[in-house]
Amino acid sequence: MKKMLLLFCSLTLTLSAFGATYNPKEKVSTIGENLLSKNGISAQGIKFEVTKKIPDNSTFATDRVISISEDDLQYALNDNETAYVVAFELGHIIAGHASKGRLISSIKGTNTNNDAASSLVENYTQTKEDKEADVISVNLMANANYNPLSAIVVLTRQNQSSWSALLAKPANADRAMNIYDYTGYAYPQKLKAGYNCNEYKNFLTYAQSVLDGRKNNKKLASKSTKELKKYRKNSVSQISKFKTRGGLSTWDAIYGVLNEVK
Repeated sequence: MKKMLLLFCSLTLTLSAFGATYNPKEKVSTIGENLLSKNGISAQGIKFEVTKKIPDNSTFATDRVISISEDDLQYALNDNETAYVVAFELGHIIAGHASKGRLISSIKGTNTNNDAASSLVENYTQTKEDKEADVISVNLMANANYNPLSAIVVLTRQNQSSWSALLAKPANADRAMNIYDYTGYAYPQKLKAGYNCNEYKNFLTYAQSVLDGRKNNKKLASKSTKELKKYRKNSVSQISKFKTRGGLSTWDAIYGVLNEVK
């Protein structure tokens, strides 16, 4: 456990050493436009902005503005890593998570119980949507010739919870492992090529422990393969429909139709 903890305790020094020579905020628009164009999505009329707030992007369908988290960008030390931060927000937009949330809220109404059970459901939903956005981001990055494994590095550089530290797991371990698995499934050559930085090499120590566990559990291995197939099918379909609709997700389209009926 001590060895694993030491592997993930050098982030401050690493970020300080590279932060002064690379400014991800200056690259957001260029990288964002490249991600869109290389995936056959028109960037015309789309504006990228960096925000100190938590990105909402719920109004993208109407204002065509994509907000990118300044907090997340602080963990990006090169174009590949900045591409992940941008692609992640694009993933949420393409999946229509904001419109889905608004639609569900309008059906439920504003009177909701803010109890422990509701909080657990909300956290589960957020994690599920983040993983879905991560998978879409891997597709977008691979098609635009960015290294999708950089997503793992950005995630594991972020603040680690006390519980993860006690378990000797890197920050955002489940999402990072999901990205690792999906990249190997959908883009095996990208996984084989790897990512040349110490943080990624450190993550591989954790990843190997997970892979070893699956070898001894056929049920777990089978479940993982089924999930990856589903991720691949859904993410490709979502990107395709987003392009066909001219920048509208399925949930954007549904939300728009319901508003017209009202």
